[in-house]
Amino acid sequence: MNRVGSGFDVHRFAGPEEGRPLMLMGIHVPFDRGLSGHSDADVMLHALMDALLGAAGLGDIGQHFPDTDVTYKNSDSLLLLERVMGELRSRGWHVENADVCLIGENPKIAPHRQAMRERIAPILGIEIEALNVKATTTEQLGFTGRGEGLASQAVALIERN
Repeated sequence: MNRVGSGFDVHRFAGPEEGRPLMLMGIHVPFDRGLSGHSDADVMLHALMDALLGAAGLGDIGQHFPDTDVTYKNSDSLLLLERVMGELRSRGWHVENADVCLIGENPKIAPHRQAMRERIAPILGIEIEALNVKATTTEQLGFTGRGEGLASQAVALIERN
Protein backbone atom coordinates (compact mmCIF):
# COMPACT_ATOMS: atom_id res chain seq x y z
CA MET A 1 0.00 0.00 0.00
CA ASN A 2 1.31 3.45 -0.95
CA ARG A 3 0.28 6.79 0.47
CA VAL A 4 1.14 10.36 -0.47
CA GLY A 5 1.38 13.26 1.94
CA SER A 6 1.90 16.98 1.45
CA GLY A 7 3.39 19.51 3.80
CA PHE A 8 3.63 23.29 3.97
CA ASP A 9 5.41 25.58 6.40
CA VAL A 10 6.19 29.28 6.77
CA HIS A 11 8.62 31.18 9.00
CA ARG A 12 9.37 34.88 9.15
CA PHE A 13 12.94 36.08 9.15
CA ALA A 14 14.34 36.76 12.60
CA GLY A 15 15.54 40.20 13.54
CA PRO A 16 19.29 40.82 13.50
CA GLU A 17 19.29 41.02 17.30
CA GLU A 18 18.27 37.35 17.47
CA GLY A 19 21.46 36.22 15.77
CA ARG A 20 19.90 33.01 14.49
CA PRO A 21 21.62 30.94 11.81
CA LEU A 22 19.61 30.01 8.73
CA MET A 23 18.99 26.26 8.76
CA LEU A 24 17.53 24.65 5.64
CA MET A 25 17.27 20.87 5.19
CA GLY A 26 19.58 20.40 8.17
CA ILE A 27 22.34 22.52 6.65
CA HIS A 28 23.56 25.90 7.85
CA VAL A 29 23.10 28.20 4.85
CA PRO A 30 25.18 31.38 5.11
CA PHE A 31 22.77 34.32 4.99
CA ASP A 32 22.38 37.63 6.78
CA ARG A 33 19.30 36.41 8.70
CA GLY A 34 17.93 33.22 10.15
CA LEU A 35 14.29 32.28 10.57
CA SER A 36 12.23 32.92 13.68
CA GLY A 37 10.51 30.02 15.37
CA HIS A 38 10.18 27.87 18.47
CA SER A 39 12.67 25.29 17.17
CA ASP A 40 15.53 26.00 14.76
CA ALA A 41 12.82 27.09 12.25
CA ASP A 42 14.07 24.82 9.44
CA VAL A 43 11.12 25.58 7.18
CA MET A 44 12.05 22.90 4.63
CA LEU A 45 12.35 20.08 7.17
CA HIS A 46 9.11 21.17 8.82
CA ALA A 47 7.26 20.88 5.51
CA LEU A 48 8.90 17.49 4.88
CA MET A 49 7.92 16.19 8.33
CA ASP A 50 4.34 17.31 7.79
CA ALA A 51 4.28 15.49 4.43
CA LEU A 52 5.57 12.29 6.05
CA LEU A 53 3.19 12.48 9.01
CA GLY A 54 0.29 13.28 6.72
CA ALA A 55 1.00 10.33 4.44
CA ALA A 56 0.97 8.01 7.44
CA GLY A 57 -2.19 9.58 8.88
CA LEU A 58 -0.31 10.74 11.97
CA GLY A 59 -1.34 14.39 12.11
CA ASP A 60 1.24 17.15 11.90
CA ILE A 61 4.39 18.39 13.61
CA GLY A 62 2.36 20.76 15.80
CA GLN A 63 0.71 17.73 17.41
CA HIS A 64 3.98 15.87 17.89
CA PHE A 65 6.23 18.83 18.81
CA PRO A 66 3.98 21.66 20.07
CA ASP A 67 5.47 25.14 20.33
CA THR A 68 3.91 25.38 23.79
CA ASP A 69 6.30 22.67 25.06
CA VAL A 70 9.64 24.07 26.26
CA THR A 71 11.19 20.67 25.48
CA TYR A 72 11.29 21.69 21.81
CA LYS A 73 12.59 25.24 22.31
CA ASN A 74 15.48 25.74 19.84
CA SER A 75 15.28 22.05 18.88
CA ASP A 76 17.38 20.73 16.03
CA SER A 77 14.88 19.76 13.34
CA LEU A 78 17.14 16.89 12.30
CA LEU A 79 16.41 15.25 15.64
CA LEU A 80 12.69 15.85 15.16
CA LEU A 81 12.89 14.29 11.69
CA GLU A 82 14.59 11.22 13.18
CA ARG A 83 11.72 10.91 15.67
CA VAL A 84 9.15 11.22 12.86
CA MET A 85 10.97 8.49 10.93
CA GLY A 86 10.94 6.31 14.06
CA GLU A 87 7.16 6.74 14.28
CA LEU A 88 6.74 5.77 10.63
CA ARG A 89 9.04 2.76 10.87
CA SER A 90 7.33 1.51 14.03
CA ARG A 91 4.09 1.40 12.04
CA GLY A 92 5.67 -0.46 9.11
CA TRP A 93 6.14 2.48 6.73
CA HIS A 94 9.20 3.37 4.68
CA VAL A 95 9.82 6.35 2.42
CA GLU A 96 9.90 5.83 -1.34
CA ASN A 97 10.71 9.40 -2.36
CA ALA A 98 10.26 13.02 -1.37
CA ASP A 99 10.28 16.40 -3.12
CA VAL A 100 10.90 19.60 -1.12
CA CYS A 101 10.59 23.12 -2.52
CA LEU A 102 11.78 26.35 -0.85
CA ILE A 103 9.72 29.43 -1.72
CA GLY A 104 11.48 32.79 -1.49
CA GLU A 105 13.63 35.27 -3.35
CA ASN A 106 16.77 34.58 -1.30
CA PRO A 107 18.93 32.78 -0.35
CA LYS A 108 19.79 30.79 -3.42
CA ILE A 109 20.09 27.12 -2.46
CA ALA A 110 21.68 25.69 -5.61
CA PRO A 111 25.17 25.69 -4.02
CA HIS A 112 23.78 23.72 -1.04
CA ARG A 113 21.38 21.33 -2.80
CA GLN A 114 23.68 18.31 -2.90
CA ALA A 115 24.76 18.72 0.73
CA MET A 116 21.09 18.93 1.74
CA ARG A 117 20.26 15.74 -0.14
CA GLU A 118 23.29 13.94 1.33
CA ARG A 119 22.30 15.05 4.85
CA ILE A 120 18.61 14.07 4.70
CA ALA A 121 18.40 11.03 2.39
CA PRO A 122 20.08 8.66 4.92
CA ILE A 123 17.68 9.77 7.67
CA LEU A 124 14.77 8.98 5.33
CA GLY A 125 16.40 5.66 4.41
CA ILE A 126 16.42 6.43 0.68
CA GLU A 127 18.97 6.93 -2.08
CA ILE A 128 20.00 10.52 -2.74
CA GLU A 129 18.28 10.37 -6.13
CA ALA A 130 14.95 9.72 -4.39
CA LEU A 131 15.12 13.08 -2.60
CA ASN A 132 14.59 16.17 -4.71
CA VAL A 133 15.40 19.64 -3.36
CA LYS A 134 14.49 22.76 -5.31
CA ALA A 135 13.53 26.40 -4.93
CA THR A 136 11.31 28.95 -6.60
CA THR A 137 10.57 32.63 -6.22
CA THR A 138 7.23 34.41 -6.10
CA GLU A 139 8.40 37.07 -8.58
CA GLN A 140 8.73 39.56 -5.71
CA LEU A 141 5.06 39.16 -4.76
CA GLY A 142 3.74 38.56 -1.25
CA PHE A 143 5.66 38.19 2.01
CA THR A 144 8.30 35.92 0.46
CA GLY A 145 8.75 38.33 -2.44
CA ARG A 146 9.26 41.21 -0.02
CA GLY A 147 11.90 39.21 1.85
CA GLU A 148 9.89 38.96 5.06
CA GLY A 149 10.24 35.20 5.36
CA LEU A 150 10.39 31.85 3.62
CA ALA A 151 7.87 29.14 2.86
CA SER A 152 8.30 25.53 1.85
CA GLN A 153 6.17 22.79 0.31
CA ALA A 154 6.92 19.08 0.37
CA VAL A 155 5.43 15.90 -1.01
CA ALA A 156 6.36 12.41 0.15
CA LEU A 157 5.45 8.92 -0.97
CA ILE A 158 5.55 6.19 1.66
CA GLU A 159 4.90 2.45 1.40
CA ARG A 160 3.95 -0.08 4.02
CA ASN A 161 6.53 -2.85 4.45
